[in-house]
Amino acid sequence: MILSRETLTSIAGIFLLGLASCRNVPQLSHSPNAISQPTTESTPSENIAESNLETKPEDPETVAVSEDDIWSQLRQADTHYYVFMRHAIAPGTGDPPNFQLGDCSTQRNLSEAGITQARRTGDAFRAQMVAVQQVLSSEWCRCLDTATAMALGPVEPFPALNSFFENRAKEPEQTQMLREFMITHQDKQGVTVLVTHFVNIIAIADSGASSGEIVVMQVNGQNEPEVVAQIEPF
Repeated sequence: MILSRETLTSIAGIFLLGLASCRNVPQLSHSPNAISQPTTESTPSENIAESNLETKPEDPETVAVSEDDIWSQLRQADTHYYVFMRHAIAPGTGDPPNFQLGDCSTQRNLSEAGITQARRTGDAFRAQMVAVQQVLSSEWCRCLDTATAMALGPVEPFPALNSFFENRAKEPEQTQMLREFMITHQDKQGVTVLVTHFVNIIAIADSGASSGEIVVMQVNGQNEPEVVAQIEPF
């Protein structure tokens, strides 16, 4: 087919007009990363998660200041502080069947590491110049041995601190005895160290403790025992 000169001119004009209009259309990048690279913006949920991760780890300096502060309070003892300590390291759980309270050979006892830990704890009290008025202990050998190795003063057995791990029915009565003891002595300035067991600490403080860990408590204005601070095991 042979096109006339007028037709060819019209086609050329349309072609040139199309090229001109294409120059105004935003061009897609042909960079390999332009399509496949994800955006660097986080979604709201990701930002929250990241924020939580940043705030979870404790600042070592903050922890150190907090511990220094509680040692300072214990030194001054302008009120009565009750220093509950879970007995030092004693491998195992509970006690052997048919153990006897007055026979250490039938009980779960401190390991060498536990004795060393108890001594380090006592050294810490002396290094911090904390005067201890009274040292009370569960009648279990691992608690008595912990209190003795700390060497902070004469050790007095106190049945309210005895373990009720094997008999949870004793918990309400023993915890109430402990509360009454704390309330009775709250107006006397000083520090009482009480060496006991995990179950006893969580019952009175609503906070667990690892072997050798310390939970410092006092009685508040509502006559309720409350936790002031916790000190990591030594």
